[in-house]
Amino acid sequence: MSVISELIRSEADGTLSFGNYELESKSKKQDFEHQGDLYKVKTFKEITKLERNGMFVYESVPGTTVDHLQVTENGMTFQVEGAVDAQITVELEEDTSYQVFVDEKEIGEMKTNLGGKLALSVELDPSRKASIKIEKM
Repeated sequence: MSVISELIRSEADGTLSFGNYELESKSKKQDFEHQGDLYKVKTFKEITKLERNGMFVYESVPGTTVDHLQVTENGMTFQVEGAVDAQITVELEEDTSYQVFVDEKEIGEMKTNLGGKLALSVELDPSRKASIKIEKM
């Protein structure tokens, strides 16, 4: 499919794309400006991690490529692809319930911990992207 060769980029629709799960060694890009925030991405085949203004946003094990990440006050949406299934952790509002959808199929209600982290497992197929939607209840 399509990895992000520049590691992170702003999309025309105002979203953010990042990650390259095909890299054999760790690569990072920091101080990437997007809509007034500074982002840092670390990525390779074993992990992909995104921070905004020094704060955790996204992490996957193993590494993934994320397209069109959009974070709102009510949750987030993005498309993800990878070579194998991934454990994804995202930062949202702490101690809050969210509905989680994968490819428009509801996988259930999940609650963030006191640190605001929500973890989910996603079955990935390297030939296509999975669409993720996490929405505050």
